[in-house]
Amino acid sequence: MSDIKKLFDLTGKVVLVSGASSGLGADAALAYAEAGADVAVLARRVNKLEELKQRIQSETGRKVIAVECDVTSEDSIKNAVQTVLNQFGKIDILLNNAGVAVGGSVEKLSLEDWDRVFNTNVRSQFLLAKYVIPGMKDRKYGKIVNIASVNAVVADKDDIFVRHSYNASKAAVKGLTTGMAASYARYGITVNAVGPGLFESEMTAQTLFKSKEFLDSYDRLNPSSRPGQRGELNGTILYLSSDASSYVQGQLIIVDGGGSIV
Repeated sequence: MSDIKKLFDLTGKVVLVSGASSGLGADAALAYAEAGADVAVLARRVNKLEELKQRIQSETGRKVIAVECDVTSEDSIKNAVQTVLNQFGKIDILLNNAGVAVGGSVEKLSLEDWDRVFNTNVRSQFLLAKYVIPGMKDRKYGKIVNIASVNAVVADKDDIFVRHSYNASKAAVKGLTTGMAASYARYGITVNAVGPGLFESEMTAQTLFKSKEFLDSYDRLNPSSRPGQRGELNGTILYLSSDASSYVQGQLIIVDGGGSIV
């Protein structure tokens, strides 16, 4: 294997992916396995995880475990991380992918909805990192990739697309990423974030992709004239998870077809 290929090779690595039961998380879990890693997939929907597990095993031959986990619960996260460590002995890469979006401005959002968004999008990333980082520090190696959003830095002003809690939570992910990167670089741990633009997923299929008005506007304003397609996020995720990004710290890489630059 050439030195360049080794930079992106994940053979021998163990990856934990949260929010892996569908969409971008499931795609990333498969991509990790295709790159040679063994994978632990976490979510609440065990039946979906089992389907993904069977697919990954049949298509890649890699080791996979499916772990039920409610990322809004500290006990559930702590137990899930321990299950992964018991099975694989280590966690080299953490993909903090679990997320949720609720529409509404600060005037209309309920406190319950606000807390649900922050508990899922921010607190879960904090807690997963909290229980994964000690092992990374011991081994002087780790890769943490947090899924943020282009909405960490840009927002929609049309009332039907306003998501103030989502904007705030993803901006918090950006801040958490830079803070952790500064603290843990000395231990051989890199911490970076990915900011997807519009991608079709189980969540967006029921919201944004149902609006022809929104999609037409998105296509018209985006330099690429289309939403992201399945798999187009994997390259960035794998880059930040591999030794190819060994000197990249605290960055938010936006993957949105150029929508945020115009």
